[in-house]
Amino acid sequence: MAAGIHGARGRLARSKVNIMADQNILDVVIIGYGPVGQSLSILLGERGYSVAVYDRWPSLYPLPRAVFHDHEIRRVFHAMGIGKEVEALSQPSATYQWFNADWKTLVEIDWSSESISDGPVGYLFNQPSLEALLDSKAKSIPTISVNQGWEAVDLRECDDYCEVTLRRGAMKENVWIPTGETRTVKARYVVGADGANSFVRKSLGITFEDLGFQEDWLVIDLKPNEGVQLDVPDIGQWCNPERPTTMVPGGPGYRRWEFMRLPRETREEMQQPEKVWQLLSPWVGPDQATLVRYALYTFRSLLAEQWRKGRVVIAGDAAHQMPPFMGQGMCSGLRDAWNLAWRFDLILKGIASPALLDGYTPERKPQVRAVIDASIAMGKVVCISDPEEAALRDSAYLSGNVPPLPPFPGITDGLIHADQNPAHGGLAGQLSVHGRVQNAGETMRYDEAVPNGFHVIALDADPDQYLDDAARALLVQIGAQTIGITRDQSRLVADRVLYDVSGKYQAFFEEHRARVLIVRPDYYVYGACAAYEDISAMLATLASGLQRRDGITDTLNQHGEVAA
Repeated sequence: MAAGIHGARGRLARSKVNIMADQNILDVVIIGYGPVGQSLSILLGERGYSVAVYDRWPSLYPLPRAVFHDHEIRRVFHAMGIGKEVEALSQPSATYQWFNADWKTLVEIDWSSESISDGPVGYLFNQPSLEALLDSKAKSIPTISVNQGWEAVDLRECDDYCEVTLRRGAMKENVWIPTGETRTVKARYVVGADGANSFVRKSLGITFEDLGFQEDWLVIDLKPNEGVQLDVPDIGQWCNPERPTTMVPGGPGYRRWEFMRLPRETREEMQQPEKVWQLLSPWVGPDQATLVRYALYTFRSLLAEQWRKGRVVIAGDAAHQMPPFMGQGMCSGLRDAWNLAWRFDLILKGIASPALLDGYTPERKPQVRAVIDASIAMGKVVCISDPEEAALRDSAYLSGNVPPLPPFPGITDGLIHADQNPAHGGLAGQLSVHGRVQNAGETMRYDEAVPNGFHVIALDADPDQYLDDAARALLVQIGAQTIGITRDQSRLVADRVLYDVSGKYQAFFEEHRARVLIVRPDYYVYGACAAYEDISAMLATLASGLQRRDGITDTLNQHGEVAA
């Protein structure tokens, strides 16, 4: 499908601004090359921005860590152009089950059910395979420079850019040794995606708030031998006070167990090979599988007080750490990258002022806090080692006296229509619907049919006909897309009003009594209109919230380009 007039004009604007850029200063330097740094580099590099990524380690980490991503993150992978490849290295989740010591079901969370994003709620994957895919994608983009084996040692912010000093290192007998080589790079912005011990966070003097959860768990990944079938729940928590245990797939062909360390056990004891096989013995033996790795982790709940200072921001584990019971650690980091990507895009185009980054912390921090709180609540259910307390828990769950988990949190602050804040029951800040559409007889994903960006989506109509001149100018300026969705064959217009194949869009609009949605590039709803005639007024509110550069509308010439 054609990009549409608004999308085409947006790309012209970006192209001209990039030509104007100082070639001696990069657009963005990213410190850290895990999934968050990899993904952000791809999201920016594919938009044409100059990005350099630096990571202390000379090669990718070869062992598993995260094993779960949800439907929203699958949409992000599709936006990066690797959706089909990620599908090949992951598997849809089954129902997530919690059992008591006697294997009675306490909780079931159906991660296999249909999600708002068109597909199951969750997926299991092998992180080294995912990182290898992201690495290949990043290194294929000409505007991205990937530098492995470089440690950031100094960070300085100037008026118009930042300077990062790095030193090179190499591995000798499993120890990182500096080579003596250093370099300094300049960038308009710096992102610290450098993990829990983040140099960037520490250099900014940002402290963590401890939300109060801390437990040691032994994490074991193994690969069953060919033909071996293990008699274990597909994905579950065994809430046994004698030994709380997690069992999940580790992606196609892999399995993971996690065992809580009990008070009587030492950290050293838990990491002995004989202890590992002893813990695994009820389910699998050394003649049935190969150990991939095992390590003792301290599950924490930490939240950085600030996520941005000037031209520097932090993301991923540098900004937050959480217990794994919701599978949201990596997912939350990728949401950070996804949130930053469209903000940097508008700022680096010259359309928005740097103040657009002010919305990053107010949007991301409350959502992550809510996810951490839910993860802690789940962890407190799982991590009970006292038999009497466990019996009370079991009784409460088995009798149905425990309320269900709250819905996944959306965005409650930042760039959303204030009158429709979800705290007051509004649609703004919720994840928007995604499904399959048909255009000119061809069926495809909506995000394959319509280029990424701000979207104005109308039910049963082409929203273009309801726009005033100011709204049209705004949409041209920000490279937005306007599209109609319908279940009425008589209303179809090629490239303008698409057929709602599954009925997901019609159901979503009707549930929320909306005729029009304004959707952000990260798929969150900015706001909804109950009447087509209200679109321009809502877009005027969006315009005021975008922190556009002073006078930018006067620089748009008749071709929609940004004037020099």
